Amino acid sequence: MTNPKIRNMEDFAAISGLSRPTVSKYFHDPSSVRPSTRARIEAALEEYDYRPNIFAMNQNRKLTKNVGIVVPYLADPFFAEIVRVIERRCVDAGLSPFLFNSQGEPEYETAILDTLRSLKPAGVLFAPLGRQSDKSAIESFCRDVPTVLFDSNIEGLGEAFVGSDNRSFVSQTVEYLTRTGEPPCFFEMKTPANPNANKRRLAYIDMMDRLGFEPRIVAISGSGWAFEEIGKQGALKALQEGTLGTNTVLCSNDRLAIGFLSAAYEMGLKVGRGADCALRVASHDDHPFSRFTCPSLTTAAHDYGAVSDEVVATLFRLIESGGRLERRTETLFPARLIMRDSA
Repeated sequence: MTNPKIRNMEDFAAISGLSRPTVSKYFHDPSSVRPSTRARIEAALEEYDYRPNIFAMNQNRKLTKNVGIVVPYLADPFFAEIVRVIERRCVDAGLSPFLFNSQGEPEYETAILDTLRSLKPAGVLFAPLGRQSDKSAIESFCRDVPTVLFDSNIEGLGEAFVGSDNRSFVSQTVEYLTRTGEPPCFFEMKTPANPNANKRRLAYIDMMDRLGFEPRIVAISGSGWAFEEIGKQGALKALQEGTLGTNTVLCSNDRLAIGFLSAAYEMGLKVGRGADCALRVASHDDHPFSRFTCPSLTTAAHDYGAVSDEVVATLFRLIESGGRLERRTETLFPARLIMRDSA
């Protein structure tokens, strides 16, 4: 004889001989019911192979277990790595993470925020586009939904910001490169997609001034998130026209640097530290593929684990405090210089 079909929690409560409120209480918190009742419910779950619709349950609660995670470009391995750790931390804590990718489009980013409102999230972890974002839309969203910003900071918005210290990145790379060879130029996009690029440029200029060297910015054309291709085409043009002004190149991020290495290879220019090398190339981020480039890329690394852990810990504090913190906090983690063969 086959078990009857159970369509919802009312059916499950009836067939297991328990009240609907007791079953609901168990699903919200198993420790809130007596051990004997918990054992009875779990035996019935196994016998009837019933699994409640947690999503629907959450929508009927004042505070759901839903957590929104929004990133600007999931195809970027940096965001993929950060999100991988964040999702794991949320699941381990019994939360239900929902991942959204704004694909570098401000209109889509705003639409995602509207969708998140309907999910009634306990909180949201949000890496905004930055300069392209609709600041008023984000401001309104942060008033309604407990939000922690990460990676890209928008001054004054959200209950907290967690990210990497861009000045720490650049100060280490510039100091090392100027100490071991020609002072570097700074290779970047004229219209960078990520707001951290602007902070890195300013840090480069400041560090070069402090060390007594003339800053040299090489700004290449291109927009959007196809950084490798933009970097390659910009590097080909700069190398062909001889506009670098130095044999040492400091790229704004590793993905641009990967494009630069491709251009150098195409032009037959050897990159590295040896006497037979035409160029040194270094960068920032420690992109997951940077150790596998040829040559392997010297870079300043994010502390992925520390940033991810602090983002989630801040969210937990925010949820436990009822959705608001006493004051907005900003937490920055320093970079770590990783010396490889490219510089």
